[in-house]
Amino acid sequence: MSENHEKPPSSPANAPCPNEDDERYPSSGEALSLPTFAEGLGGLAGSGTLDRLVETARDYAKQAASENTLKAYAKDWAHLSRWCRMKRIDPLPPSPKMIGLYLADLAAPTGKAPALSVSTIDRRLSGLSWNYTQRGFTLDRKNRHIATVLAGIKRKHARPPVQKEAILAEDILDMIATLGFGLRDLRDRAILLIGYAGGLRRSEIVNLDVHKDDTADSGGWIEVEEKGALLMLNAKTGWREVEIGRGSSDQTCPVHALEQWLNFAKIDFGPVFVRTSRDGTSALKARLSDKHVARLIKQTVLDAGIRSDLPEKERLTLFSGHSLRAGLASSAEVDERYVQKQLGHASAEMTRRYQRRRDRFRVNLTKAAGL
Repeated sequence: MSENHEKPPSSPANAPCPNEDDERYPSSGEALSLPTFAEGLGGLAGSGTLDRLVETARDYAKQAASENTLKAYAKDWAHLSRWCRMKRIDPLPPSPKMIGLYLADLAAPTGKAPALSVSTIDRRLSGLSWNYTQRGFTLDRKNRHIATVLAGIKRKHARPPVQKEAILAEDILDMIATLGFGLRDLRDRAILLIGYAGGLRRSEIVNLDVHKDDTADSGGWIEVEEKGALLMLNAKTGWREVEIGRGSSDQTCPVHALEQWLNFAKIDFGPVFVRTSRDGTSALKARLSDKHVARLIKQTVLDAGIRSDLPEKERLTLFSGHSLRAGLASSAEVDERYVQKQLGHASAEMTRRYQRRRDRFRVNLTKAAGL
């Protein structure tokens, strides 16, 4: 695309700069607008006949994506809106030429803004598609002005995905050994062991409740049995069961750690993992944030001296919440399909992406082909 195509035909150069108060240009902190359900209902809307259903429908619309996803979508729209103001372009209706220029500017910005990665650009385009749909428009991602530019960006800038380091079996043992036996330590030990043995995302860990339907924001519940714990998760890919068997000793058993935390914290209802008081002697009612899991992993990795051959800053960037999932996939010496089921992956290929160490040449197609 040449520079003289900066303004699409639908937006003449002398077009007035859109007003920042226009509803099409929300601030970065504004919540994403959801369907009103009132259009086309005539006299019924607002009469009280459908008011309850309108609110119910809006509640369901809010559940169409997670809170974090909706926040990301809102930021995507706010960023495009600011970009359009700078270029004196109207974001509505969607112009494939304008979106193509926007993507090009994200990959090779003309200002001081850093270039975005290919994965971030692709995710942002998905967010914009969702935003346009909510505003009654369709963004055709297959249009040549969008598809060709995106293909060029991927061809030129795509890099292999940067994977987080896996926390292996010996690592998780060293990490929990850094924890004491106070109430907060009991909670953190249960988080690490349950997250590792279950191959859980950090959001799946903190969204667990003790029972079904304990709270409105529940992401699942637990059922402790003699041989282990059964987790019912309403996760990223839908509902799934996760079985966590008891370990070989109480010191390393995730189910025992969970029972210890629930017992001493006196938790028998609501969120499983909650905040503690400042002095760490009592459990509060507020559910933990998933950010706590990430901070916990990084801190215990440092305390345990894992990858001490690297500078501290580099070690911190190597590990995240996904390190627990990658650790289970890399350490569990069982048939791959069982790991795939535990992680909730739709394909074996996705599971293999999480396996940081495995016998990659167990199946030797070279010899099988006669060479």
